[in-house]
Amino acid sequence: MVVAAVVTSCSGSATSVAHRPYTLHVPPSYRSGAHAPLIILLHGFGANGDEQALYFGLAQVADAHGIIFATPNGTTNDQGKRFWNATDACCAPSGSDVDDSQYLANVIQDVESRYSVDPRRVYVLGHSNGGFMAYRMACDHADLVAAAVSFEGAMLNRIGDCTPAQPVSVLEVHGTGDTVISYNGGRASPESPPYPSAAQTVHDWARLDHCSPTPVSLAPRELVRGQPAALVSDYPGCAKGTDAQLWTIPGGGHAPGLNTTFTEQVVEFLLAHPKQ
Repeated sequence: MVVAAVVTSCSGSATSVAHRPYTLHVPPSYRSGAHAPLIILLHGFGANGDEQALYFGLAQVADAHGIIFATPNGTTNDQGKRFWNATDACCAPSGSDVDDSQYLANVIQDVESRYSVDPRRVYVLGHSNGGFMAYRMACDHADLVAAAVSFEGAMLNRIGDCTPAQPVSVLEVHGTGDTVISYNGGRASPESPPYPSAAQTVHDWARLDHCSPTPVSLAPRELVRGQPAALVSDYPGCAKGTDAQLWTIPGGGHAPGLNTTFTEQVVEFLLAHPKQ
């Protein structure tokens, strides 16, 4: 079942869910009082929430697990491209003052006010610019977010700018052949500040979550059609049952052809990491 957020006004700030409505997918198995998990799905630059949900095939997986998910949209730049004001590296126009962090926190709280959501199982999942935004949410709203998954995104370049109030589980899924957001770090545009590599991104979160400083290798995962299995690095021993993992797809690009189990595996990571 797909429902739209109730719109009570056409005016207001960019952090208002009335001003920026979102779409909500409610699984057929939902029952009031049952405390369902919630995923906030964050689209990539220039895309929208509905397109992102289709790319991931999230509805089928969410229904199978009884998950509610919301598909909000970023605001548009002067070229009509939707973006999230995630970090200075990606991908808002210079000088943008859009507070997407507060807006998405308001989306979470709005869903919680209207549906029975398990506050221990609120997650964010983002692609590209949405991956950057997923990390921003984990930094700013660790009280709300239990775990974050970024697909082809990156962390803030300066770890000191991320001050989560409590540990948050994170997973970075990244292809070594991505020419848009490089696996090895880089710049989204020549004038943009740098963003860290995928390995540095997860290493930084391992520090924030007080994990072991040395990752271990876990069993590879089949994620992308026509590409070798992803290599899995895991930082064990993180605080409060959290986890920090990197799934490296050899040769994987920025928007590869996902296999039929990709989203199931990502969702299983999220569900395995509720707040303790």
